[in-house]
Amino acid sequence: MTETTVRTAGEAWLDQLDPASTPLKDGRHLRTIGNALSALDDAEAAVRLAVTQARAAGDSWEAIGLVLGTSRQAAHRKYGRA
Repeated sequence: MTETTVRTAGEAWLDQLDPASTPLKDGRHLRTIGNALSALDDAEAAVRLAVTQARAAGDSWEAIGLVLGTSRQAAHRKYGRA
């Protein structure tokens, strides 16, 4: 199961809760966790796109790794396969 599937299942679970009969004190915090996960997914997609564009523009894996705070090998291993 992917993070997206888990988040979707979690959001569906939150949406079906009946506040009158659910023992949770406040669901806002759980919704905030879901929103944060969504923001992480969006940020990771933005990084992947930026790396793809940097490579297309001729930037080296060494430079990309430097910006990412990792080695060129680790950057290529994570982002080199689109």
